[in-house]
Amino acid sequence: MCKITFWKKDPKCLLCYYFVSFFSLFSKNMTYSINDFLKLIAQLRDPINGCPWDIKQNYHSMISCLKEETYEVIEAIEKNDVENLKEELGDLLLQVVFLSQLATEENKFTFDHVVQNVAEKIVRRHPHVFGDKQAKNEQEALQNWNAMKAEEHKTLGHTSILDNIPQSFPALMRAEKLQKRCSKVGFDWDNISPVFTKVEEELEEVRQELERQPQDQAKIEEEMGDLLFATVNLSRHIHCQAEESLRKANQKFEQRFRKVEEKLKQQNRRLEDASLVEMDVLWDEVKKEEKHR
Repeated sequence: MCKITFWKKDPKCLLCYYFVSFFSLFSKNMTYSINDFLKLIAQLRDPINGCPWDIKQNYHSMISCLKEETYEVIEAIEKNDVENLKEELGDLLLQVVFLSQLATEENKFTFDHVVQNVAEKIVRRHPHVFGDKQAKNEQEALQNWNAMKAEEHKTLGHTSILDNIPQSFPALMRAEKLQKRCSKVGFDWDNISPVFTKVEEELEEVRQELERQPQDQAKIEEEMGDLLFATVNLSRHIHCQAEESLRKANQKFEQRFRKVEEKLKQQNRRLEDASLVEMDVLWDEVKKEEKHR
């Protein structure tokens, strides 16, 4: 890999300037393979000629970057922005390669090991594609996947069906995962009526805690958590993903409120000067406009 170290030594050198400019222009037209990319990331981490920021990073410091890039991929998909999706998938790949490089430096595993591991898992969990099992439909394919996954958990020495649900999952997603696991062994209601009853029961308990004097904020929070958990269960029973449903609700709220802001600007008024009643009127106008599209 090219290293233009003399440019760092003499930034005022005109020859260096033209050489770096030419190299930058040339590099834009280069075609990179995954192996080239691995070398690029390794160069970033080089203690002598690497990037100071990249050299300083570790597994934990990269968590926020990993989360951010994951959500940006999701946003590109939701917006049907294919060109941006290509870029964001590259950024997400960067996180995978970077974390693998950290492990390589510690002699724990390499990017090749990551690829080998996931490829073996894909083959193992698709016996209806790469083996002699059959899957006539999506449900049977999922059953094959879950069966192989259960066998893997046994070999890993898991003592509970809940053992490998990551604590770092978003809370709504983790609640749904917990409920699904328990449902598989029969710990679930078989109709929607008691699910509604549970939501109403938890809502009443929140109300009771708010009316209690003096209030116990820790208890209020506990009951609010129970209400959210029961609501996730309702969402699951009606075949909705709670995390996705709330994400869409956030988007809808944001779009409507932005339109309320626009309407106030058209009236040459500031948001801070509008009363709640006035904003509610504009909110209702926005909702009516949506219905007439």
